[in-house]
Amino acid sequence: MKLSQRIANLSPYPFAELEGIVESLREKGVEPIDFGVGDPVDPTPKFIREATKKAIDDFAAAGYPSYIGSEDFRETIAAWFEKRFEIRLNPATEVTSSIGGKEAVFNFPLAFIDAGDVVLIPTPGYPPYARGTEFAGGEPYFLPLLPENNFLPDLEKIPAEIAKRAKILWLNYPNSPTGRNAPDEFFEKAVKFCETNEIILASDLAYSEIYFDAKPKSILQFARKNVVEFHSLSKRSRMTGYRVGFVVGDSEIVDAFKKVKTNIDSGTPNFLQAAAIAAFADEKHVTDSIEEYREKRDILISALEAVGLEKAQSEATFYVWQKVPDGMSSEDFAKKLLAPEIAVVATPGSWISDETAEGLNPGEGFVRFALVPTVEQVREAADRIRNNLKI
Repeated sequence: MKLSQRIANLSPYPFAELEGIVESLREKGVEPIDFGVGDPVDPTPKFIREATKKAIDDFAAAGYPSYIGSEDFRETIAAWFEKRFEIRLNPATEVTSSIGGKEAVFNFPLAFIDAGDVVLIPTPGYPPYARGTEFAGGEPYFLPLLPENNFLPDLEKIPAEIAKRAKILWLNYPNSPTGRNAPDEFFEKAVKFCETNEIILASDLAYSEIYFDAKPKSILQFARKNVVEFHSLSKRSRMTGYRVGFVVGDSEIVDAFKKVKTNIDSGTPNFLQAAAIAAFADEKHVTDSIEEYREKRDILISALEAVGLEKAQSEATFYVWQKVPDGMSSEDFAKKLLAPEIAVVATPGSWISDETAEGLNPGEGFVRFALVPTVEQVREAADRIRNNLKI
């Protein structure tokens, strides 16, 4: 059996490696506290689970769902979007459902990318930006997110010949993994850059509802033409296992993505759309979640600072992007945290970053903590770090 080149050349998905590390620790009798993968351990809110149960019976004989989402679902998204961002979307032409965020992000390039086309991708960043580009036959061009540039891509440094070949620019603010937000001036600059170079501006807003300072904005508040945005309920409502999200924006772009979807999947199950509708009817679980993440963030950052590490800044998302000690690699520091007396799992920044054309890995020198353990587990991890981590 011969594998296709796209699979044979594929590096391991980084979070799969983390799962292996966690298992190996458990086999040694050590119970780690896992900040590695961004999958909350707290349950999906009960009212959402109850709505899901009811909907399973309500749609017992419904058959295949709509490829693009039910009218109720799309109307709900449009109403929430207007309330949250003061933008009124046309649910018939500017909204489509997706099977979570990953499916949409990965498949989106299939609608616009041909062999030789370039996609501009921030790094460190979500692996499907690059993987989806490669599977579509495109060429990723990585834009480093560096502390000296406030973890914003420097669009002015993109070579003219690359900008000319580029078809898509991915943005992700609030940003995973750096936890930073973007100012209005940057969004305005990105819109202008894409207009000038005839590039689709694709914004991944998966973390828009987890923030500690300024409320994150939608890129659609800055432009509607040639702009598209990707959303998921995974983080907002702790619905990672439900696989329900949506794509909104320029009707021509959304229509092209709908054509891709109809050839790949059979739509988001009706009972999961009903669960999403219930989730959007309530904001209290979202604000409660924000305060819990804030508490966990503060506990962890305080402990890391107490042992001599540079204080991390996390304005949004549930990630802490921690600078490692000088002279130590990301991987070495992550391994130091895995010592049995600490047993804390963090993701080396170098694992979730891609090298730029200049040979720079911008994730090197950082580790990522996902604030997904319980508050009690975060307190335990903080105690282990304070008492046992020597810098």
